[in-house]
Parts: sequence; structure tokens; C-alpha cells
Amino acid sequence: MRSTTKRHRYATVVGILAGSVLLTAVPSAATTGGGSGVGDPYFPDDGNPGYDVSHYDVRVSYDPARPGHLDGDTTVTATATDRLDRFHLDLEGFQVGSVTVDGVPVRSVTRSGAHELVVTPAGRIAKGAKFAVRVRYSGKPVGESWHRLTNGGVSVTGEPHSATAWYPANDHPSDKATFRLTATVPDTWTVVGNGRPGPTTSPAKGSKTFRWYEDKPLATYLSTLAIDKFTVHTSKLADGTPVVNAYSPGAVIDPESEALLPEIIDFLASKFGQYPFSSAGGIVINGEADGGGDGPLALETQSRPTYSGVMFDASMVHEYAHQWFGDSVSFSDWRDGCTAECVAQYANQLWEEKGGADLDTGFYAGMVEQSEQDPGFWNVKLYDPGQGKELDPALYDKGSMMMHALRRTIGDAAFFGTLRQWQKEHRYGNATWPQFEALAKKISDRPDLTGFFGAWAHGTTVPERKYLYPGSLGRLR
Repeated sequence: MRSTTKRHRYATVVGILAGSVLLTAVPSAATTGGGSGVGDPYFPDDGNPGYDVSHYDVRVSYDPARPGHLDGDTTVTATATDRLDRFHLDLEGFQVGSVTVDGVPVRSVTRSGAHELVVTPAGRIAKGAKFAVRVRYSGKPVGESWHRLTNGGVSVTGEPHSATAWYPANDHPSDKATFRLTATVPDTWTVVGNGRPGPTTSPAKGSKTFRWYEDKPLATYLSTLAIDKFTVHTSKLADGTPVVNAYSPGAVIDPESEALLPEIIDFLASKFGQYPFSSAGGIVINGEADGGGDGPLALETQSRPTYSGVMFDASMVHEYAHQWFGDSVSFSDWRDGCTAECVAQYANQLWEEKGGADLDTGFYAGMVEQSEQDPGFWNVKLYDPGQGKELDPALYDKGSMMMHALRRTIGDAAFFGTLRQWQKEHRYGNATWPQFEALAKKISDRPDLTGFFGAWAHGTTVPERKYLYPGSLGRLR
């Protein structure tokens, strides 16, 4: 993703009907298992070490004629990794009507800070036990990722956070889960989400219920809810994978871009390995109401990226590269953004190369000429860039340069072998940038890459010339 929507966390005491919730164990005299947060250095309150989510069942009702209200009924299925006397959930805004654990009303629900709902179940949850938390809630969506569209619809997208604008979640990419969406809207509207479409029904006169199911683990910020009077085009890839493209009124419908998607997926699969998901397509929204525009220009919402205004080849290549790098293999924490953005941005260069571009004398030489004497271009690290810089432009620009320099350092066989092996080893899971460095050293049989990565991924100045012009790039000096 090139543009971001960030949700900044802060601490304050709020009442039971405001704030957000984060599924996390709270230490007490009777509770074993971690405190609030999994220890992400950039977002310390995110996540929880006391449980692991396996599935989200999210049910919402929304009428665009009543934009200040959403009804939600979400069940979070998880396994306790420690014994829990109480735990937290994360949900921005809303009035929480009821909470149950395995169908039993909880003993108490209180607020802690600005975004945590502290849930005390009727009885202790044993370590290793599977449990289901059902939360019923309603009210005005307030999260920064909730974007009202010009036509009256809604798109919920954002990075690093978005899910908690509409459902309770363990909001950290290290805890991925399968996802089911059931959404009821007036019958003149359409809902598009992640994964494969299920049956559409009419539960009452004047309404429709849409169903979507993502059967591969999903990081919460990659889930999406899109409601509009969409024009929907359906097709299939050569292997039968369903493709669903949805266009808001006024969005550009480009048949050539639609027709190009199978070629893009095949091309990326030739570089990275088999396409990891059971559906594909795109959601093309059109404008935000009330002078919005702070939402992402495009975001790699899993299996069906979201685009603003138009879907075109460069954006499609980038967001679809993320289906492998960022979605299938996700961050371990937010220091690891380069494992997604550096590769996805370089995928655009690979696409240009497919069209005949010489990346050495064109892309790379041009980038060096523009940036070599600019200290500001180099002063952000690609790994662990710093809090607030987790999606810094350096990951895209300097990052794509680093990927090309790495390719020229170790050769095509080792470079693409590393990318494919990365997918095999971590498919549907999480991994760190240091693990990527270790794998590149192993696949290339080049332990001396420590200096290369030190200069490019960990450095804050222009790499010395042996790393800036490695291998065949030396002829550009």
C-alpha cells in the first residue's frame, strides 16, 4: 500500500459505552498469562499473548440512509495459550449490548483505558481450552478506517489498523484467523468482502444479506467491508478460481485492466510461487463523502484489493504482489514492513522488465542519479524504521532499489529462489525481516551478505560503492 490510514493509540479512562476493545489477558493474582499487548515496539497495546484466534464470524447490519448506526454481532473463536480469569477485546466506539463466553453471560464487563473492554467470564478459561466470545454491539462507527463514500456507501480499509472500526478483534498481524462476513443491507445495495461469495438471501422485504468467506488465515487489517451500489463483474481464472470485480458508481470500469488481472497473477506466480488464495478480483470505490480523502489510494485487502477510482496495471501489480508478501506471509511485528513493501514495490519493476525495460540502466541508474547525493533519501532504515515510520516512503523507493541490488549481488537463481522459498516456508503465517536476510544468505550460499544488508536495510546513509554497484551494476559507475 502506498498511502496509509493510521490509528494512533492513547491512554485515558473512558466509560463502558465508548472506546475500543483488545482481546488480551490481564494479569491478576488469579490470572496467569501476559499483559496487554504482544510486545510490538511500535504499537505496544496491540495483540495479546494469552490466546490465539482461529476464526472470526462477523455479522453486521447497515443502512446507508442511517450512516450514524451499525448493528454488529461478532463471535471470536480462540484457544487460550494460558489460563485466563479475564481478557480484553478491542473495538472502537459502539455501545456494547452483551458479551458471552461459550454461550454463558460474562460476570462483568468494564473499560480500561481508551480502547480495551475487560471481560470477566463466569468461570476461568483453562490453558489449551477453545472458547467462543460473542459480542453484540451497536452505534456510530468512529474508527479512522471507516470511510463514507460519495454515493452514500462505505469502505472500511486502513493500515496499520482498520478492523476494530467495525468488529472486535485481536488487532495484531501476528494472530491471523479465517474470516466469515454476513452483512445485511437494503436491497438496492451490495456488500463485497474478502474471499469467496456465499449465497445471497432476502431475510425480510426490502433487505438483502450477503455472505463472504475467507478460508485462509487473515491479518485483521486486511479484512474489508464495502457497501455501495456496485456494478459487479464475475469471471474465473484458468484454474477455476473465482474472480469478483466490484465498481462503485462513478468509478472507472476498464475492461483492459480486468482482462489483464489473470496475466498479472500468472506473472507473479512465476516469480513467487502458486497464487495463495481461493478467490481474486478488486473493489474499486469512488470518492469519500464530507471532504474525506485520507483513506488509502489502494490497499491489499486479502484476496480482493481495494482501489480508489480506478484499477490499473501498476497498482494491480503492487497490490497483488502483496497477496504473497504481506497477506499470505505477514509481518511478525510492524518493524517488518520491508518484507511486504520492499518486495511489492520491486514487483512493479519486474513488470516493467517483462515489458522490455532494462532495470539496470533505466530504473536503477535513474534512482541512483536522483538520490545518491540526497542524505534524506537514505536516512530511514528499511528494517525497524522507527515508530510512526512503519510505512515510510523509504520502504518503497530505497526498498525496491535494495531488492534490485540484492538480485545483482546473488544472481537471479538465488534471488528468485529466495522469494519462492520464503513463501513455502512461511505460507499463511508470519515472518521477520531478519529471517529473510538469513534465508537469502542460505539460498545464495553467501554469508558475506551481512555487509550488504547492513548497508541497505540497517543503514541510514548511502551504501558504500561496492554495495551500491554490486555485480553487473558495477558497469554503471
